[in-house]
Amino acid sequence: MEENKIVFIGAGNLATNLAKAFYDQHIKISQIYSQTENSARSLAEAVGSDYTTTLENIINDADIYIVALKDDVLGELMSRIISGKENALMVHTSGSLPLDIWPDSVKRKGSFYPLQTFSKQRKVDFRNIHTFIESNNSADLILLEKLARCVTDEVSELSSEKRRQIHLAAVFACNFSNHMYALAEKLLKQYDLPFSYMLPLIEETERKVHVLSPREAQTGPAVRYDEMIINKHLELLSHEPEMQQIYQLLSKSIHKL
Repeated sequence: MEENKIVFIGAGNLATNLAKAFYDQHIKISQIYSQTENSARSLAEAVGSDYTTTLENIINDADIYIVALKDDVLGELMSRIISGKENALMVHTSGSLPLDIWPDSVKRKGSFYPLQTFSKQRKVDFRNIHTFIESNNSADLILLEKLARCVTDEVSELSSEKRRQIHLAAVFACNFSNHMYALAEKLLKQYDLPFSYMLPLIEETERKVHVLSPREAQTGPAVRYDEMIINKHLELLSHEPEMQQIYQLLSKSIHKL
């Protein structure tokens, strides 16, 4: 694609993975901003760009600013982020913020939301990551699509409301399920057992939902509401009252569904 001057505002998990994916496709990153110098410098070195830890030192002549900050931080820093850049394409990467989070003074607005869980320590293959884009004008929508297709084959235009709904579903599918792994790991440590025993089970659970609906793939005592097993499990959790509540709530939800 035609070369555009790109700045990343943020150097967290998503920004790190996306900037590196762009770099791998020979898309130049002009500057990285993070308030944490180690994060800014580390990502800048990885993608061959300059960096700054001061908002006022972010260059004002870039074509695209990709803002990958926490939602509340973006709101707090908005006026300083957009100052002097009102004619550039300002893009956020949030699953939950609407397009109109950008104020009226910003003429070119966009969102660029890759639906994936990201960690700095783990490189992901962007090619099959569903990425959802939105803009307030057709020219910038085309620009965002071209940019996205440099790193992934799965690009769709999606409204703010639909993106918010997908983000909600993703919290259940990813964040909550991973928390269940963390709770299982906590229990296993108490019993002096390794979490690695769970990995084949987790992997098969993941494989099944490629061929069955999650509802069809559900197994376990809660499906048939086997009270004898459920009560024994609750006894084992007597030292963990919060986990008892989670177990009961999820068991009822599974049985009801």
